[in-house]
Amino acid sequence: MKIYTKHFIFIIALSLILTACEKSKSQTKEAIIEKKQPNIIWLMAEDMSTDLACYGLPNVKTPYLDKMATEGIRFDNAFVTNPICSPSRSAMIIGTHQVKTNTHHHRSNREVPLDKQFTPFTQKLREAGYTTILGNHAVMKKGRKIDVNFKHEALGEWDGESKFGLFDKYDTFEKADEPFFAQIQLAVTHRGDWWDQVRSESKHPVNPDTVEMPPYMADHPAIRLDWAKYLDQIEYMDNEVGMIFKELEDKGMADNTVVIFIGDNGRCNIRGKGYLHDPGLRIPLIVYYPEQFKGGEVRKDVVSATDITASILEFANIKIPEYMTGQPMFNENFNREYVYGARDLWDEIPEESRGITSDEWKYIRNDKPEIPFDAHQGYLEFYRPAVHVMRTLKKEGKLTKEQAFFFEDSKPVEELYNLINDPFELVNLADNPQYEGLLADLREKTIGFDNLMKPVSIIYNPKNMDQTIGLVKWIKTEHPEIQKQMEEGVEVGFKKWGKEYRNYLKNQK
Repeated sequence: MKIYTKHFIFIIALSLILTACEKSKSQTKEAIIEKKQPNIIWLMAEDMSTDLACYGLPNVKTPYLDKMATEGIRFDNAFVTNPICSPSRSAMIIGTHQVKTNTHHHRSNREVPLDKQFTPFTQKLREAGYTTILGNHAVMKKGRKIDVNFKHEALGEWDGESKFGLFDKYDTFEKADEPFFAQIQLAVTHRGDWWDQVRSESKHPVNPDTVEMPPYMADHPAIRLDWAKYLDQIEYMDNEVGMIFKELEDKGMADNTVVIFIGDNGRCNIRGKGYLHDPGLRIPLIVYYPEQFKGGEVRKDVVSATDITASILEFANIKIPEYMTGQPMFNENFNREYVYGARDLWDEIPEESRGITSDEWKYIRNDKPEIPFDAHQGYLEFYRPAVHVMRTLKKEGKLTKEQAFFFEDSKPVEELYNLINDPFELVNLADNPQYEGLLADLREKTIGFDNLMKPVSIIYNPKNMDQTIGLVKWIKTEHPEIQKQMEEGVEVGFKKWGKEYRNYLKNQK
């Protein structure tokens, strides 16, 4: 009897051990599933403000991005740290403010390695087992733009000293790549010579007569047409987003893929790209991740573009490096009151402006007020019809005070706007005694950020812009008929006339 009892006890004990083992295995499996690294796709539309139907903009159809917002999370107060592409992208790829990393001057330091303390986040992903992919086979120009202000190569290994590759491969994501990170540039919204073709091929081009424009833009047929063309590009881009989602679904990857949609900086128009005003800094941000987030949420908290970088690392279960100025925006400890914005060199214009943006207030300090907003920059002479038209209207005395602001001979030293009561930033409160205390507080906070983001280096190798400057002068002297078209708001083609000018220079030798 005692023998049977011992056997019984042994069997019970063994059963308990096996049960515990199975439970332990189950818990381990659940932990593995919970920590599974998702695929991540970063869709970056170029030169785009929050000009989508899901953000309330009329006259534009964006069904795929609207669906992404309905099934994901839309952020209403997301801002880049610089309103120009290459400094903004430099901040995002490192997760650190571009001023701190000395990557803040547009298309500069392209042969200068990053300071050793910094690493592109794509390398952090690689070290965690990710395949990093640049571009997509289905979108315009294959979406391969990088455009950052430090020494780099598109593909290859990275060590920051002799190897400078940022990505592993181009254009395609497959099951064999999982987990993968893909950065896809949606170039169509960038100013380009393709805008007319996209509009002509659209089945429902936007009607210029029905568009609603900001009050700081003049109501003129050429400006309305230009705005309509911009919305045509957005609709084209939205269809590209739909194609990428369709590819994910066809390959069975949709459920375990985070899709992040942003703009790299604001729209390329009056007060937009290149300026610290709201249309230059505020970007769309939509995050889709069905495994973690219920759809339809709208977040109003302030987010910096560098926070997106930190969030990607957190999605991938990677520790956030101490050098990053971004914070993971889905972490329970996320807390940001201001985004620090900086505008520095842009082509031949040596600008220097600083500012901070909250959910309610915008403060801007223009350290070179003698340089006007309309600085007659070569690139913009070809790509901003509204500038040409409004210059003429100003001479004729036909602009409102709010419209003429952009065309004054100098800038205010300081600007202060209430973004809730004055979303178009029409009333500068910096000279209003009622806001003297607030102005002083925001001024000090901006100086604090200046000190916090002090550059690690003063190396400064800007791109030579002599040819673009020469092109503008050549058009004015040798082709006055083309200059007249530009003044009337016609986009004559930067690439076309750039080629003509290069041929002219070649024949002069």
